[in-house]
Amino acid sequence: MDKITIVSVCDDHYSILLAVLIKSIEINHKTSEAIDYYIVSDNISAKNKRRIRESVANNMIKLHWIEMADAVPAGMKLPGDRSTYPMNIYVRLFIPYFLPADIEKALYLDVDMLALEDISILFNTDLDGKPIAAAVDYVAKKIGSPYGGIKNYKELGLDPEGKYLNSGLILIDNNRWRDQEISEKIINCVSDNKSFADFPDQYGYNVVLAGRWLELDERWNFFVSAPEERPPFLIHYIHRKPIYKSYPYKERYREIFYKYLALTHFKDHKPIGEPLRYIKKLRNVFQKVWQGIS
Repeated sequence: MDKITIVSVCDDHYSILLAVLIKSIEINHKTSEAIDYYIVSDNISAKNKRRIRESVANNMIKLHWIEMADAVPAGMKLPGDRSTYPMNIYVRLFIPYFLPADIEKALYLDVDMLALEDISILFNTDLDGKPIAAAVDYVAKKIGSPYGGIKNYKELGLDPEGKYLNSGLILIDNNRWRDQEISEKIINCVSDNKSFADFPDQYGYNVVLAGRWLELDERWNFFVSAPEERPPFLIHYIHRKPIYKSYPYKERYREIFYKYLALTHFKDHKPIGEPLRYIKKLRNVFQKVWQGIS
């Protein structure tokens, strides 16, 4: 039987988001493929690992735990950047290396997502010879966008009208990725252009893979801040998450989140204040400083 391979990277603070994402995938998965879900743990507590595991009711979903230190291949170093994003965002670059070698395709999902459609439809997309598939970023849209685009596109010889992808959802051809040494190229790109990489690894994806990725229907990466012109397949809770009291987007999307949350072992969660959000960001910065990569 064919299997679906999904990967997410998560720290302890966002464990609740991951539990909701997995539950939404479970509830909306209608086809017969089993799902192997690989979770790269950035210090997720034993308690939260148990709560995530016990939230999965369908035996067609198997969770595989990988510690973050074990996901970085020998000889590869995480690039430095000056953002408040956690270091664990770079781990998605190594998916084709830490997964079993016989897995040809993998779907990476940010943990701040929620599926409303059968994930098998997305996973079975034909990549048409491309190393990855992704959706256009709703905010930036083009490489030359003044917000979130590639600020030094001229120096890099990139077309400003080229489409700009969001790296929160990536369908990967593992063999092509390795053959084209994409991990190394993105790491070098971010390191060499640190002052321009406001959205670090996403900057690297868009520079290294400019014009070489398959565009997915935007409904597979629907930003919660966007107007809903068509029903989304997958909601992306960008910026402030629905777990915060300061969540600023449509209430309907928060209600959807809490509907799935009620089906998990995190169901007693109450929205938390803004100070904890800023503490998390400060920890991300301090971690980079402490490790000398900022």
